[in-house]
Amino acid sequence: MKNTSSKHKHMIEVIESELKYTRSMIGRDRFSPRVMEAMKKVPRDKFVPEDLKFLAFDNGPVPIGHGQTISQPYIVALMTDLLELEPDHVVLEVGTGSGYQTAILSQLCKQVYSIEVIADLSEAAEARFKNLGYSNIETRVGNGYQGWPEHAPYDGIIVTAAAAYIPEALKEQLKPGAKMVIPVGLPHMHQELMLVEKDRQGEINVSPILGVAFVPLVETPATDTNDTAH
Repeated sequence: MKNTSSKHKHMIEVIESELKYTRSMIGRDRFSPRVMEAMKKVPRDKFVPEDLKFLAFDNGPVPIGHGQTISQPYIVALMTDLLELEPDHVVLEVGTGSGYQTAILSQLCKQVYSIEVIADLSEAAEARFKNLGYSNIETRVGNGYQGWPEHAPYDGIIVTAAAAYIPEALKEQLKPGAKMVIPVGLPHMHQELMLVEKDRQGEINVSPILGVAFVPLVETPATDTNDTAH
């Protein structure tokens, strides 16, 4: 059985291989070296359930409870790369989940604000961030369709579950000249990863990138939770 470091290295090789296969669809030949360095640095095995750690570095989604998943590493890299983040950027993530995507973002920008509708997942992710030393992340339990207006406008917005439509609130919270990456579509039907760009005049342009399969972005939690920041 491979050790963790060799599995992690293999994950990176698979991402690069899949990039070559999909480059004609996604319109890029490579991912930013900064993005790939973050993918190498963040330990994905720390973000999956104990009994599923053997799947941590596979190029596929992994269940994390509450009907949610940690996304396929290639998709994490792709969505992150599409944002084109800079070190001084402030980013909104909708759908904290396990916190893996959040941790990747935290390596590339100044501050990440991450909102999650399921309180148990938000609290568990926050504990992971603390244990792993990620100090530029703030989490909140709430409705992702409404975003997090207090810290807007954002230099980038990433949505990690499939929305039925592109929320107006998220468009409004996007800074002119910035990008949002969001999967759009209904469960068990065709979903498309969309790149939403707001130009300097505030006009919105939406481009389809790739067919995807995500869990749905829900507006209310399965159990009653209060809207709280951490």
